[in-house]
Amino acid sequence: MLGGVNVALGVSGSIAAVKVVELAHELRRRGASVRAVMTDSAQGIVHPWAVEFATDAPVVTEITGSVEHVELCGTDGWADVLLLAPATANTVGKVAAAVDDTPVTTCATTALGAGVPVVVAPAMHEPMYDHPGVLDAIERVESWSVDFVDPRVEEGKAKIATEEAIVLAAARAAGETPLEDRHVVVTSGATSEPIDPVRVLTNRASGRTGRAVAAACYVRGADVTLVHDGDAVPYADTVAVETAAEMLDATLEACADADALVSAAAVSDYTVEPSEEKIRSGQDLTLEFEQTPKLIDEVRDAHSDLSIVGFKAETSGNDDAMVDAAREIIERVDLSFVVANDANVMGDEETRALFVTADDTTEYAGDKRGLGLRVADELAEILY
Repeated sequence: MLGGVNVALGVSGSIAAVKVVELAHELRRRGASVRAVMTDSAQGIVHPWAVEFATDAPVVTEITGSVEHVELCGTDGWADVLLLAPATANTVGKVAAAVDDTPVTTCATTALGAGVPVVVAPAMHEPMYDHPGVLDAIERVESWSVDFVDPRVEEGKAKIATEEAIVLAAARAAGETPLEDRHVVVTSGATSEPIDPVRVLTNRASGRTGRAVAAACYVRGADVTLVHDGDAVPYADTVAVETAAEMLDATLEACADADALVSAAAVSDYTVEPSEEKIRSGQDLTLEFEQTPKLIDEVRDAHSDLSIVGFKAETSGNDDAMVDAAREIIERVDLSFVVANDANVMGDEETRALFVTADDTTEYAGDKRGLGLRVADELAEILY
């Protein structure tokens, strides 16, 4: 996701600077090269040696005759993106006013003048974040096409965003965005059908693939809606659902203004009429199953021109059988393509899948983040 990307990491004096070592590690895990720049205040919170260890590169702590700000963030500089994380109210205000009295703000002014993408992850106490002057500064900096990663407002503090949110924002800013101005809806994970107030019918789908697809579509520039039985994620508008019926209703609503649907969820094929009270154990029990509507068929009926990507899990372990099953769905529902895989990969980080169109089949093998990027890139080719 960040392979080959050079990230200049600007660290200012928020207590959230203690998280910069792990953030630098995560950027590098995703493929980035990282070089850090620190204010004096930041150095009072985390030692430059620790940041040097995390980035595997010398840390800029002052601007010297070597004009480090130009070498890093100038027109022909090293950085593909400048990431200010954490950014204090003081730093955001200085960036907005083009005040260059720290290495971090000097790099920011240079990057903005040179057209280097800038991403800001603010962190401060909540009253500071709500100050009219700080809000004005954020609005002004955002008007310069700077991306802000919204903080998590908890316990009276505007805490720095999660590492995942910051890394994905940096990847989106630094990379190609062929899905810009497109709205992509992604369904993910399992659904659950209640039998009684404490029991459900469900399956083993973890939702990793769907979340990876949603994150990849965000990185490629899309506005993403994620429909799943899970928590909110930083890279998409999240609609929480539980049952197949709830997922269908939410997906139909989200697709009203969408350009594409990626149906990666393992939607329950059957449901039951639930008991209002807990069913007592120790008795014979017969459940009458009812078929649930096919989500992609219902969406296709409602949106004839929508690009739809399907997922098909099989247990045969036979590639030809998976391709045949995928092509049957493509023909029936007029899908753009289908990602077919063996159900044994459910819950795993690594996967193998076949990308099947009406007349071609290609293979993917690797982790699910890479699979998500492959889906996003294939979708971008179709939409453009």
